[in-house]
Amino acid sequence: MRPITIETIFLDQAVANDTRARSIVARLPDTPVEIVDGPDPVIRIVRGLKDPIGDGKRMLFLTRHKGEMVAKCPGTHGHICCGYQILDLMSNCPMDCSYCILQGYLNNPVMTVFTNLYDVTDDLLKAASKKPWRYFRVGPGELADSLALDPVIRYADDLVEWFAGHDTMILELKTKSTRIDHLLDLRHGGQTVVSWSLNPQSTIHAEEHETPGLDERLRAARTCQEAGYPIGLHFDPMIPDGSWEKEYKTMVEEIFDYVDPRGIIWISLGGLRFPPLMKPIIQERFPQSRILLGELFPGRDGKFRYLETIRVDMFRKMLTWIREIDPGLFVYLCMESHEVWKAVYGWSPGNTAGLIRAFDQNCGAFMKRHHGEGRPGSL
Repeated sequence: MRPITIETIFLDQAVANDTRARSIVARLPDTPVEIVDGPDPVIRIVRGLKDPIGDGKRMLFLTRHKGEMVAKCPGTHGHICCGYQILDLMSNCPMDCSYCILQGYLNNPVMTVFTNLYDVTDDLLKAASKKPWRYFRVGPGELADSLALDPVIRYADDLVEWFAGHDTMILELKTKSTRIDHLLDLRHGGQTVVSWSLNPQSTIHAEEHETPGLDERLRAARTCQEAGYPIGLHFDPMIPDGSWEKEYKTMVEEIFDYVDPRGIIWISLGGLRFPPLMKPIIQERFPQSRILLGELFPGRDGKFRYLETIRVDMFRKMLTWIREIDPGLFVYLCMESHEVWKAVYGWSPGNTAGLIRAFDQNCGAFMKRHHGEGRPGSL
């Protein structure tokens, strides 16, 4: 994976004396630092550049998060959500996937890191205490790649070891990165899941720019598994083209040449989807991209999606190929309707609460197998 390239650090004067902010700056000794008063000056500077989204991926803004740092995944109306909780520690990443929804979602296109990590534990405990009998699954992988910047910000060091002391709380570090060496000696207690977003190599080459290849990600997953971490896999977004069946089936077979299925705690399947405002952004920034050539139509949530028949076909086949390897693997659909669940599985969790219960049962069984004892939340 290419080295992290930061050309400018914008340092909010509110955190100029923050120990963590100073540590991050010290790890980038050759990078110029500009003191700013909040995000507005940063946004004005970057919005004036030719490619604010691309240029923002080479800039770092260090600031303080105001308000609670843990929030529910907003989900999608009319679709079943897994109940994942968002840990709002940072936004954006140095990788540049053509389909990345953050291109149209973030007001500030600069990679942003909140340095008041010391505030997050109270927010985590408060959020988890609302339903203490359940597994509390949380991670920073919704608005950023969890590990792409971690050699510089080193958040995993503190988070992984903190979660190791909380039996019903699971940290998920969701990534396309291979920057995992600093995780290997941490005391994780099996409470941190390191998960990878995966696609066939042809899709990675065409659409997932500045990211490691499939083999590199799988080697990183095997290394983390050998260090005792539970592994997650996310086939999301799946992008079907003329040869998608052959490529996805080959990818599934290759994955299990690297990773032991017994150490995989969950797998998600999801089709490409994006709001209408993303279409002109993709066309302008990635004119060679083929993702807009697919049969994409506005769904009930207003997002462009593949036709339901196409999605059901993709998910059924992926589920078959995965279960040929290990029929006991926990495979769920990300942001899909009750009807699609029924068409793929023959049953449905019914709603978000039902899928959360399925997660609790799966996590309890997984932890019991790997720790030799039950955990609260096991059904």
